[in-house]
Amino acid sequence: MTAAKRDRRIQWVAGSAVVLALLFAGVATVASARDDGADPAAARAPRTPAVDSADAGFARDMAIHHQQAVEMSFIVRDRTENEEVRRLAYDIANTQANQRGMMLGWLDLWELPKAAAGQGPMAWMAAGHEGHTRDGMDGMASMGAGYRAHDGSLMPGMTTRSELNRLRGASGRKAETLYLQLMTDHHRGGIDMARGCARLCAVKVEKRLAQGMVEAQQSELDTMARMLAARGAGPRS
Repeated sequence: MTAAKRDRRIQWVAGSAVVLALLFAGVATVASARDDGADPAAARAPRTPAVDSADAGFARDMAIHHQQAVEMSFIVRDRTENEEVRRLAYDIANTQANQRGMMLGWLDLWELPKAAAGQGPMAWMAAGHEGHTRDGMDGMASMGAGYRAHDGSLMPGMTTRSELNRLRGASGRKAETLYLQLMTDHHRGGIDMARGCARLCAVKVEKRLAQGMVEAQQSELDTMARMLAARGAGPRS
């Protein structure tokens, strides 16, 4: 399959998810912002998140993070005949393309840019946000402030261009092992980001999505560790 066809397929999946997200995200977001429940931060949150808010920052950054996971999953699907790996890759691509569409849909709903001028990747994790304490935030703040983008890897866990090229050039068990190792790193970075949103984000539907990402990706990490062990390998670190 050509790269152009893969790109069109990714865009179609993500685009469909954006449409679905826009249909229900308005109701969910307004309901979350109006909720006077147990979360004081959510009760004080404005209806529309600010461009430099954790809600907007997480949606922007995780959409980019997810896009790479979708790309890697389509690559390995075409580089191996192993049904277990292909099934895992399909599940990751499908889930993350749909979640990406939801987050892009929220940004459209909030009338916020997909890329904010002056807002580097992970800035929302390093900055303090009104309504949230700094207690326990040192680790997340340092992750946001301390990561240096390199070779196309913009955020923790993201694969470099060189690593993607290695995956494209591999096949069979070698491709399977490399994919599982790269996706393990990817999930670890994504889980840390999602935990940051679960703590910092104010829109309740987004906080729930972030917590769901933590749980689902941790389960996939356990699966990938087992699959790597079956191939006589393990995570890279």
